[in-house]
Amino acid sequence: MKPSRLSLAFKPFMAAAAAALMLSSCSSLSYYSQAAQGQLELLTDSRPIDDWLADPATNAKLRHRLEAARQIRRYAIQELKLPDNGSYTNFTNIQRPYVLWNVVATPELSLKPMQWCFPVAGCVNYRGYYSKGEAQAYAKELRRQGHDVEVGGVSAYSTLGWFSDPLISTFINYPDAELARLIFHELAHQVVYVPGDSKFNESFASAVEAAGVEGWLERFGNPMMVDAFERYSVRKKDFMALLVRYRGELEKTYASGLGKEDKRATKARLFLALKDDYQVLKANWGGYAGYDRFFAEPLSNAHLASIATYNDFVPAFRALLRKERSWPAFYKSVNQLAKLDKSERHRVLRSLAAPAPTAPLVVQRTMGAGKIEDGFQKP
Repeated sequence: MKPSRLSLAFKPFMAAAAAALMLSSCSSLSYYSQAAQGQLELLTDSRPIDDWLADPATNAKLRHRLEAARQIRRYAIQELKLPDNGSYTNFTNIQRPYVLWNVVATPELSLKPMQWCFPVAGCVNYRGYYSKGEAQAYAKELRRQGHDVEVGGVSAYSTLGWFSDPLISTFINYPDAELARLIFHELAHQVVYVPGDSKFNESFASAVEAAGVEGWLERFGNPMMVDAFERYSVRKKDFMALLVRYRGELEKTYASGLGKEDKRATKARLFLALKDDYQVLKANWGGYAGYDRFFAEPLSNAHLASIATYNDFVPAFRALLRKERSWPAFYKSVNQLAKLDKSERHRVLRSLAAPAPTAPLVVQRTMGAGKIEDGFQKP
């Protein structure tokens, strides 16, 4: 981003005001206020990475993590052609486990999430709070209205290039490959973002993160890192498959001719079965408990409402990436898709993800200076 001519005193005010517009609805002044204050604190409390590294009080672990993040950001810019701006050049140490908490809500017998519409971000399936207490208070109000509700902690988010998103203590200690995944994902939102089409936005960013991490591991990974990320990926895939299966069962139940009481009973039975199957899955992972927080609150439709958002179009974007064979060409094609009507955009993506009638793609891998993965030439 180009430096602003605004005075230093005025910049925080502008940041707070724009953050309020991006993160809030028009329903209450208090919501605008907490959104503005939360973003303002995040920006004003950040310090350049160089300052942290020059500070004798910075411990060795944080130094190592900041150096790793700087190398990942460099790779994102040079190899993935992601935006080179002030994002992830600063670090903010906040005294809470998550940067904010999202409230997701659905009707009692539906998986269709409620939406909140913002002037910049468009309509999204959540409402974010920088205070867990305020998020829980709003969730309580929604439950009182009869909705299913989930309150989930968020480690990072993108301001879509409006501001220089900092590295935050909520995710800086992720393993290297997972840190790379997050940075690639959030920077991808600055390349293309369509207001009101979360499925398009998140699937695109997820596709960029997946291909980006594969290339990054080829360049910088060691066997231990690769093995750890493969185990992480397998667990994530297994868990998502479990959620998708139960989401499908619930969708069939809600679309059936059963009466409300029977639907409620089936819903309760399915959520109990989901918890039981998770324990089996957890045992297969050797007791890995990383997804336990998903079950911290009583299960509800809201837990499953956004499952498709991050994944449905990922195969389509991966297919487009193979077709275009370079990151700039890929981003150009995605920007062209972004200009289409939403229904047409989704139609094109579904056609891209459809199985090809020809022979399967032969994946080539070379050990030379150029690497080919899934048919895509990487420098």
